[in-house]
Amino acid sequence: MSTDRWTFLILRGTGTPVRHFSASSSWVRRVGGGGGVLAVLLLGLAVWGVVGSSARLEARNLRQKNAILTEELEVLQERIASVEGSLGQLADRNAEVRDLAGLEEIDGEVLQVGVGGPGTRTPEESPLWHLDQSTGAQAFAASYDLSALERRARLLAESFSVANDSLRSRVELLQATPSILPTSGWLSSRFNRSRVHPILNTARPHYGVDVSAPQGTPILASAQGRVVRAGWVPGLGQMVEIDHGYGYVTRYGHASRLHVQAGQNVDRGQLIAEVGSSGLATGPHLHYEIYVNGEPRNPMNFVIPDGA
Repeated sequence: MSTDRWTFLILRGTGTPVRHFSASSSWVRRVGGGGGVLAVLLLGLAVWGVVGSSARLEARNLRQKNAILTEELEVLQERIASVEGSLGQLADRNAEVRDLAGLEEIDGEVLQVGVGGPGTRTPEESPLWHLDQSTGAQAFAASYDLSALERRARLLAESFSVANDSLRSRVELLQATPSILPTSGWLSSRFNRSRVHPILNTARPHYGVDVSAPQGTPILASAQGRVVRAGWVPGLGQMVEIDHGYGYVTRYGHASRLHVQAGQNVDRGQLIAEVGSSGLATGPHLHYEIYVNGEPRNPMNFVIPDGA
């Protein structure tokens, strides 16, 4: 059986692809003579027209999809810019919070949370790059910016968490710091490491201050803490001792009546006793002491004046 075939080439012009189709010699002979060849050519043109029309339709669809994708990328880039602005404001707020918390400000270069090195993706690795380099480059840039924003957001979230913990610790320290004078009255004796005792008439340290006040005047806790002692102590008479944590301990002596007991938690400003003259005392007054890590300190250095 003859295997001769006719191949027909269709050329439209420079720069366009060559279209071709083939037919067997017997089929061409059956079509018949020149008229048959002409018919075959016309058929080929029709086939090429259908194929070309389909290709043009596909190209137009691709252009439309590319235009839509480009518009969506532009909208995405605008949203990225908006999020970046919001993160910038958060970074400014974070710097203020860290300052309040006593923490160093995060370096600007650290905030950029850059990445690099082996394994870092490039635009050429994107499948879209091989279809349209411009759109592929835009898509890669948007993806890179989103990743950078995610890393920056995580960094700021962690920073806020650290600052919050530091602020909470500072608040707890402030609440535990004795900062008020426990009773109202007038300062009758100051902190002195060598004072002549008014009853014993000998020189001895006076590790506190005396506040003279009428019998029964309220005595308040100077900070929150836990009562570790409440009862009679030689020399100080009826006395309350409070452990505030962070190394702070306060003592309130010569009370006439106690309102708390050992193991009880108290808040700053809470009534714990009443002024009296129990123990070695010449008259009703409060003897008030502050210890920091076991060392006596002048209580007046801790008192915050009203309105300060």
